[in-house]
Amino acid sequence: MLGLFLYFYFMKIDDLHQLFLDCSAVSTDTRKVNDNNMFFALSGENFNGNKFAQDALDKGAKYAIIDDPDFKASDNTILVENSLKTLQELATYHRTYLGTKIISLTGSNGKTTTKELINTVLSKKYNTTATIGNLNNHIGVPLTLLSMTKDTEIGIVEMGANHKKEIAFLCDIAKPDFGYITNFGKAHLEGFGGIEGVIEGKSELYHYLTQNDKHVFLNADDSIQIEKLNTYVKKFGFSQTNPEYFKIEFLDANPFVSYKSEAITIQSNLIGAYNFTNLCAATIIGKYFNIDLLDIKDAIERYTPNNNRSQIIKRDNTTIIMDAYNANPSSMEVALQNLSKQDAENKTAILGDMFELGTSAKSEHQNIADLATSLAIDTIILVGENFYKAEIKSPIVKQYKTFESFKDNYTPIIDSYVLIKGSRGMALERVLELI
Repeated sequence: MLGLFLYFYFMKIDDLHQLFLDCSAVSTDTRKVNDNNMFFALSGENFNGNKFAQDALDKGAKYAIIDDPDFKASDNTILVENSLKTLQELATYHRTYLGTKIISLTGSNGKTTTKELINTVLSKKYNTTATIGNLNNHIGVPLTLLSMTKDTEIGIVEMGANHKKEIAFLCDIAKPDFGYITNFGKAHLEGFGGIEGVIEGKSELYHYLTQNDKHVFLNADDSIQIEKLNTYVKKFGFSQTNPEYFKIEFLDANPFVSYKSEAITIQSNLIGAYNFTNLCAATIIGKYFNIDLLDIKDAIERYTPNNNRSQIIKRDNTTIIMDAYNANPSSMEVALQNLSKQDAENKTAILGDMFELGTSAKSEHQNIADLATSLAIDTIILVGENFYKAEIKSPIVKQYKTFESFKDNYTPIIDSYVLIKGSRGMALERVLELI
């Protein structure tokens, strides 16, 4: 057994890949292990994944990858120097082995919605594999790549980041052939060190693509994107005004976005003008991959958002925009502006704190509170420590330090058009239990 164990310790990545090909999937969570999985024991500051290797094998995993020899369980335990690094290296090897076309996308807002739209459109013609949910970090990207098979013709890989060099690192893992940046906004300011840091960090995708002579998709009405890609040749973009790019015309967003291209009108199920560019991205990527515009129209019009991202929920005479998956100053601003433009007699905004803003937290929460009170919104409810500290002199605003305090003082909302938006940690979807 010792000899076999030592062999596994010095196993090359191509040999490990051969074992992976005989497995059904990769897992990093024993609660989700299925038969014939390859389990990677990942560890963090507060947990040691190696402790669960035997549990994974007992639940049907074919192999368990560990990086601590004290937890060798059987001949099916494979010791490596670093489980996480091995997972990433295996993903890159698998991506190269398949040779699948990879589209990567990042940005401050709209990544997941755009990824879902692109996948919906491309699925009209191709066998696709896309990031599940928002598994878009140093673990999620490898898992997405390893979920691809020889049948996958196009992979759509979402990339998230909260500090510089992270997108560059993810590009080295995924090695994308194409890329798109949704926008540059005030997200993760604490990690990026300000909006200029956000632009620099997200643009690492552009840097990878241009340095490797790959293709770039862009919003040609975004001055930052145009500036960054001014002289680059391999680009394909959309614009409302620039004749050099594929023309798409915004029509309306009351509440759902509709737009026109090549005399064809597309009526989406996405609310808010801020979703227009997300729809445009899916449209031009579909066009680039030779999907007929009528098929793109069909795909877009069949797509319905879920998972607390711009969902429309009806409760008697109350219409709810459930957008509680995440929030930052940029996305909060456009969501409030969208609410104010809705054709409704009574409009309510329930807003939760925005996280990861660092030293900008106080000013950004004050800015959003001031914006909300300046718009055509009838009732504003602010929940969270930062919003509680905002200085507001308006009778339409109610402030609560915690969700529990809001819940205890909740006044029924009826016959209203309601926006619910806050960072993930605020879990504002709990408001639905009250309405």
